[in-house]
Amino acid sequence: MAFFNLNYYMLIITIKPGEHIERAIKRYKNKVRKTKQVQQLRSNQYFTKKSQARREEIAKAKYKEDYERLKEL
Repeated sequence: MAFFNLNYYMLIITIKPGEHIERAIKRYKNKVRKTKQVQQLRSNQYFTKKSQARREEIAKAKYKEDYERLKEL
């Protein structure tokens, strides 16, 4: 059996005394979003060639540039 290091880290949320569980869940969700764990899991579902990743990166940069240009007008 092979072991693959997928670089997943466990997020730890410490619940303060008297804190509601809903607030702790909200902090956990924010932490997941900020660390981009879900995005990483989705991107690792299938292999993306380096050329395809670069092409997507360029398209994203072009979109951002066009968006900023339209926002200035």
